[in-house]
Amino acid sequence: MPDVLESTSVASEQVASFAERVREIRQSLHQVLIGQDASIDLLLTCALTGSHALLVGVPGLAKTLMVKALAAAFRWKFSRMQFTPDLMPSDITGTEIIEEDLATGKRAFRFVRGPVFANIVLADEINRAAPKTQSALLEAMAEKHVTVGGETYPLDEPFLVVATQNPIEQEGTYPLPEAQLDRFMMEIRIGYPTPEQEEEIAVRTTGGLPKLPDAAFDRTTFLELRDLVLAVPVPQSVAAFAVRLCGQSRPKDPRAAQFTNDYVAWGAGPRGTQNLVLAAKALALLDGRTVPTVEDVKTIAVPVLRHRIIVNHRAVGDGITAEQVVERLLKS
Repeated sequence: MPDVLESTSVASEQVASFAERVREIRQSLHQVLIGQDASIDLLLTCALTGSHALLVGVPGLAKTLMVKALAAAFRWKFSRMQFTPDLMPSDITGTEIIEEDLATGKRAFRFVRGPVFANIVLADEINRAAPKTQSALLEAMAEKHVTVGGETYPLDEPFLVVATQNPIEQEGTYPLPEAQLDRFMMEIRIGYPTPEQEEEIAVRTTGGLPKLPDAAFDRTTFLELRDLVLAVPVPQSVAAFAVRLCGQSRPKDPRAAQFTNDYVAWGAGPRGTQNLVLAAKALALLDGRTVPTVEDVKTIAVPVLRHRIIVNHRAVGDGITAEQVVERLLKS
């Protein structure tokens, strides 16, 4: 059996062009952002695969600026929603209003589009809204359309949602259910800058408002890049490793180690395997290679799997986190 699962090949010239274009995006983002190289690359990986991302970090780490800069670099329509307990589903999707024709006097319903009709949507502090409001956004993420008053309205391509969560101040919040967390390709954790980076931030940001980066290319070019990522062939060994890694995270599975059975309540599902392979494709292209490797899967495993693994009470008591579970599985 051949080692490659897909017959479509990607020429080295296409890969070189891809790497050059992505380099332009990185340069555009670094015009605005200081540090956060790993987070920028992970967010770019989600964008280039048409996947959604969850950003986790304390306030003041430029999460909003990072998403706005990405939208500017791609020349996308950007929309931001601040999630609060009183936010309603119609505040996201839009609503129908009664409009009167001044010429005829007749009244008719007209749909007013909500902020979800954008290319990249920032759902700020998504865990602060009620579950029915969260579900309205997550349904749009899954279906790529909105249904209001019996009418279906497709969302524009590309459509990406970047949601943020604050790891502190959890009182009065509504944590996303595990099935909804699974909709996000990655959980990207934003850390504090180094002292040198923080000094540069203090100097650059106190001299005026930061200027968003110039557009690297247009929407059509981005869709071509996304199609190129999807066309990358997947070696059988890479797919098998992703399947084995996710299988070992599931307790009571024949492939699971004793560590998994002791500390994990629920493991990663098939969507975890899919996202591992998809992210590995993007990583290979970002590195100038035409085929992903097992090392690409290992590199991307923690952000792809940590929000898909649920540890049990014993793990909580012993201080074992989902991230540590993934790292242990990679070592085994």
